[in-house]
Amino acid sequence: MEEVILYKKLKNKKVQCQNCSHYCLVLPGKRGICGVRENIDGKLYALNYAKAIAVNIDPIEKKPFFHFLPGSHSLSIATVGCNFTCLNCQNWDISQGFKRKKEIPGENLLPKEIVELAKKNKAPSISYTYTEPTIFSEYALETMKIAKKEGLKNNWVTNGFWSKELFDLVFPYLDAANIDLKSFSNEFYVKYCGGRLQPVLDTAKRVKKKKIWLEVTTLAIPTLSDSVETFKNIANFIRKELGAETPWHISKFSGAISWKLQDLPSTSVETLQSAWKIGKETGLKYVYTGNIPGLPSEDTFCPKCGTLCIDRTNYIVHRHDKKGKCPQCGKDLDLILE
Repeated sequence: MEEVILYKKLKNKKVQCQNCSHYCLVLPGKRGICGVRENIDGKLYALNYAKAIAVNIDPIEKKPFFHFLPGSHSLSIATVGCNFTCLNCQNWDISQGFKRKKEIPGENLLPKEIVELAKKNKAPSISYTYTEPTIFSEYALETMKIAKKEGLKNNWVTNGFWSKELFDLVFPYLDAANIDLKSFSNEFYVKYCGGRLQPVLDTAKRVKKKKIWLEVTTLAIPTLSDSVETFKNIANFIRKELGAETPWHISKFSGAISWKLQDLPSTSVETLQSAWKIGKETGLKYVYTGNIPGLPSEDTFCPKCGTLCIDRTNYIVHRHDKKGKCPQCGKDLDLILE
């Protein structure tokens, strides 16, 4: 347990959390929407500090990052909790399942131990992932500071629903982010995620402005976030506000493993291919499909001459680029290699 960094004390021992864009008003003895920040006698505490619920060595492509340290592995960590309540969540057991219980599950693992574990496994980066790193920001930030000193990279896989205050704390230590842009409809965010669209767009623009490497992921949920209009709006936002070099991943949804959308069918290959085509026609250089291994749309092709530069099949990566450039024409492929 650790006192929260970003919060404001109010009258009658009430507090306002300033960690994410909910800005929760938390009464004494109560917790915020995330389920891991509790008002104890007028002070706000992160109950999940240094309590890791998941620790794994993953291919960086699993996050997914396709242009950040391609072919490498990343030490991936998470605590329980989330500031969203996405009905499609595939990690709902650790993001939501604990919220009606008093105890916060997890293994005691200090920030310095996380960094030591990454170095021991020769992982060049640490990914804050699986749930939402915003809600374990104190834990993540302390780890990031140590990792930075040890020459490791820090990556957030996030819903982007940050506060401006949190962004200002985190960005000096952040090397890459993959932001879930779940839809381009505020109504969707309110109804299916328990959030709002605009703060996510604001975070994405702030990340890009600070020249932190950014990739965007959209889960194409049948009947909810798989329309041509949705794909066009997201592709246009990426091109105009984030830059044509920003990779866009469109991933397959599987109802069977979702939290509360089990009745929906899985995303079709045709839908993913349609989204891929829309992204390319909009002018995005790098558009990828996810969760269906073997499609050519998970490979990186030179945006100038079309040469295959990185071949991917189910996290098996074969690089044909020459130090981040096309082997055929020499075009820069917008890869972060170190």
